[in-house]
Amino acid sequence: MSGAEEIFCFPNGDKIYRYDQSLVLFLKGERKVLSTSVYNGGIKNGLTAVFDHDGKKGAGMPCEMLADTYEKHMRLTAARLGLDPDRSSGAATAADMENAAIESMSYKELTVTAVVTAGIETNAGRAGDPASYYEPVEKPQPLGTIVIMLYISCSMPPGTLARALVTCTEAKTAAIQELAERSRYSSGPATGSGTDQTFIISDSESPIYMESAGKHSKLGELIGKTVIKAVKKGLARQSGLTPEKQHHGVRRMSRFGVTEETLWQRWQKESGCKTEKPIFIRSADETAKETVWVISALLISRLLDERRWGLISAEELTTAAEQILQDTAGSCGISGCQNHGGTQEEIICLWTGLFLQAVRKKLSGEIKL
Repeated sequence: MSGAEEIFCFPNGDKIYRYDQSLVLFLKGERKVLSTSVYNGGIKNGLTAVFDHDGKKGAGMPCEMLADTYEKHMRLTAARLGLDPDRSSGAATAADMENAAIESMSYKELTVTAVVTAGIETNAGRAGDPASYYEPVEKPQPLGTIVIMLYISCSMPPGTLARALVTCTEAKTAAIQELAERSRYSSGPATGSGTDQTFIISDSESPIYMESAGKHSKLGELIGKTVIKAVKKGLARQSGLTPEKQHHGVRRMSRFGVTEETLWQRWQKESGCKTEKPIFIRSADETAKETVWVISALLISRLLDERRWGLISAEELTTAAEQILQDTAGSCGISGCQNHGGTQEEIICLWTGLFLQAVRKKLSGEIKL
C-alpha cells in the first residue's frame, strides 16, 4: 500500500493514519496510555504514538521478524514508521489494516472510540486452555490477533485506567461469545486469542475527569458497546465470522471434533454409497444450515458445556440429550437413536449419526444412491 491515509480524527486533534501496513495513532498532547505490550507497555505518560502493525511480508505470506526478540522487532518497526522508538508503543498482528473497524460513541462531553483489527480463525482460545510453552526468560512472542486501541476523551487516575482495561477485555470476550466462536485448543467456547493486545488511551488534558470505568458507569457502558461493535465488525471483515456463518450445525459442533473431514470419513465407512466427496460436502453444508440442525447442535453443545461446568448431572445430560435427538429425528423424518449413551463422546456420535442420515436423505432426492 502506497501513501498515507487519514482514517480518523479525534475532537482534540489526535489522528490515526494508515500507511506501511500499519495504523498509527499520533498523540499531540499529554496522554496517559495503559497497554499490554511488552514494548513500552504498562502505564506510560509522554508517548507520542501508538501503532498496530501488520507483520506479514505480503498477502498470504508469513510474518516478518526484524530481530530476535519481539521488543527489539517493535522498536525497529517504530523507526521504520518514522516514530520515536522511545516514545512509542505498539503491537504486531497478522490482520490486514484495511479490515480495521472503528466505532465511536458519545454521552454529553464524553466520547469513547474503539479501533480494532481482529481475526481469530486459527488462534482462538479459552482462558485456562492447555498452554503451549513455559519460558521464564526472554522469548520472541507470536504476533497479536485481536488488537484494540481504545481512546477515551477524558482524564482519569491510573486505577480507573486499569478498570477500563478490564471492562474492555470483558467486552471483547462478550463479542466473541455472542458469535459462538470456539477455542482451537479445547472443546470450550473461545474467550479471545492467546496473543491479543490492548491499548487504553486517556486524554490527560481533558477537563473531564472520571474515576469509574466499571459496568455501572456511563463510561463503562460506552466502553462495552464500542468494543463489542468494533470487535464484531473487525472479525467479520478479517475472518468472515458473522452470525450468518455461525448459523451452521457442523460449525457449532466443530469444537467437539465434528468437522467436514470427520463426517466424510464416517460416511465412507458406514454409508456403503459411492459418493464423490464434493457432492457429499455440498449436501452436508446445505443440511447443516437447516434450522433443525443449527438448533439441535447449539442445544447439545450447551448441555455438554453445562455438564462440564458441573451445572447439571450426568443423568440430566443423558435425559435431555436423548429428548433433543429424538425430536430432531422426528422433525427430519429419519429413524431415531438405536443406542443411548450419556458420555460426551456417545452423544456426539449419536448426533453425527442422525446428521448423516439427514445427508443421505437429501442426497437420495438428488441422485440415485
